[in-house]
Amino acid sequence: MNVIVTDNPEQAFQCIADMIANEIRRSSTPVLGLATGRTMENIYRLLVQQHKAGALDFSDTTSFNLDEYVGLAPTDPNSYHHYMQDHLFAHVNMEASRAHVPNGIAPELEVECAHYEAAIHAAGGIDLQLLGIGETGHIGFNEPPSAFDSRTRVVHLDEVTRRQNSCMFDNDPDRVPSHALTMGVGTILDARRLVLVAVGKGKAAIVNEALNGPISETVSASAIRLHDNATIILDTAAASDWKRTTRWRC
Repeated sequence: MNVIVTDNPEQAFQCIADMIANEIRRSSTPVLGLATGRTMENIYRLLVQQHKAGALDFSDTTSFNLDEYVGLAPTDPNSYHHYMQDHLFAHVNMEASRAHVPNGIAPELEVECAHYEAAIHAAGGIDLQLLGIGETGHIGFNEPPSAFDSRTRVVHLDEVTRRQNSCMFDNDPDRVPSHALTMGVGTILDARRLVLVAVGKGKAAIVNEALNGPISETVSASAIRLHDNATIILDTAAASDWKRTTRWRC
């Protein structure tokens, strides 16, 4: 596990954008696992800038998003389909058929989850999986407890998560859907490379718990310590509770 600590959030965003860009350039058919959230908007902004500058070609890239809310149509402004379209897909030359997000309004959600797993397998697996970390320690929407061998499935969202995500729903936690589809922890661990990003003092305690606490299903982010190619990128504030003193820089 490699931990990179940057002086400020923008350096962290640039570091991750460069890692993703290098993965796209390195592989003839790159497969990315993508995430959503305020932090990720900054990463996608930098990738779009590289594309518009002619420095990054998405035409052979395939992507799989981590999760989606149950009950929100792809056109809903609060859906992750809409988020990805708004922040990345509409601005780069990735083919629509290659951009995968779970379907939260599928008539049979369990069937949708099985199809999603099959699509990842058919694409050859995920080369680089981008991750954030929630206040409950979740990666994707793998709320505690989440088995480390879990696959894409329907989950019930913790009230802490609904409160954290309410900023996208007029600050009303009751408007945040109670369920979501998410890649399982096992699905995430199957990726060949994991990159987790956290910025801000608000993430410091849970980052330290994930990196230094017990490897436990109650903090799904701790599972990344079991992966043999995982990078954690933090700004100084997010790393402020981290007990170790050795740091790497991007």
